Amino acid sequence: MTDLSFLSAPGMAAGFAAETRPRAHGAGIDVHEYDRVTGPLESLLQWPDACRAAALRHRAAAERAAARGHRRTAGERHRLAARWFHLGTLLPDPDRDRAAELAGEADRAMGQSLALLEPQARRLSGEGFAGWLRLPENTPGTANGKRFPVVVVIPGMDSTKEEFHALADALLARGLAVLAIDGPGQGVMAADTTMSADGHRSAVARALDVLAGDGDGGGADGGPLDLGRVAVVGLSLGGYFAASVAAQDPRVRAAALVSGPYRLDWDALVPFVIATLGRRCGSPEAARAFAEAIDLRALAPQLDGPLLLVEGGEDRIPGVTNGEALSAHLPHAEVLHVPHGNHLLGNALADWLPETADWLADALLTK
Repeated sequence: MTDLSFLSAPGMAAGFAAETRPRAHGAGIDVHEYDRVTGPLESLLQWPDACRAAALRHRAAAERAAARGHRRTAGERHRLAARWFHLGTLLPDPDRDRAAELAGEADRAMGQSLALLEPQARRLSGEGFAGWLRLPENTPGTANGKRFPVVVVIPGMDSTKEEFHALADALLARGLAVLAIDGPGQGVMAADTTMSADGHRSAVARALDVLAGDGDGGGADGGPLDLGRVAVVGLSLGGYFAASVAAQDPRVRAAALVSGPYRLDWDALVPFVIATLGRRCGSPEAARAFAEAIDLRALAPQLDGPLLLVEGGEDRIPGVTNGEALSAHLPHAEVLHVPHGNHLLGNALADWLPETADWLADALLTK
């Protein structure tokens, strides 16, 4: 049984809120609202309900706006609700039912937002995955024979398909379709599946298979997607998952790893990460075996396509990718190092996000 007593330790709520603040900013949460919601917390056990309350306020505002015919405001408020519901899932919550409910509410709120703001967006699901497929704005399908490359966004240990809005929006603005997924052990999949070192490879493969056989995707009848041009971008632990996909699926042309782990040292992991992995992997024993399997050196010989490593110089997560450690194994990789960036670089969006989106666009749009 995983020890979760640290969740109620003195000062844990304030420390976690401060550590998560840049991440919330990167996910599109106003930092002043974030401070109002998290500042009064006396125990981290109050975190999920506080985030849920914030989400419900945005949902109520969305419903009021929709009743007045203000579709954009309603859509934007639903999207904020999705972000807050997701933030409520970041803990290794002792209440598994509550965690599953919050993930489901985030999924629902994102669906309500996209229905209003991007009616061409679609929710996809299959064995081991659920995802949001979004197309560039004002896109009339296959007009003039144009088809859109696809970037698959892969979240990490405690992130989901509802988190990385800024990245998805930057890719869409550059003419790329975006499929953001929950894989095994993530988001709406966490209630029924567990995380494994190679689970996302299979999940992404199945997602691409669904798109290839779907007339509204990239099927033989000429859907809007060009599945001959696919890239993956992984965030945090998703960076390793993205590397695994790129190494083993020939359909993937390029990969970007943002704050991704080079390897995980179980003995160096903090209690929060150990507890979260225990929840996501199904047991403490499975979590340890999972951590011991995360090592990019084994994948390096197969990562021969374009590869971008994005790292923050202030990242304190043990084992996270760094250019010096990887240079001997991946000499062709490009490194975007942001000295003042933290984990996921939520404190330095302008210093990595545009360049990363440009890099992915160049990898897929350049013949």
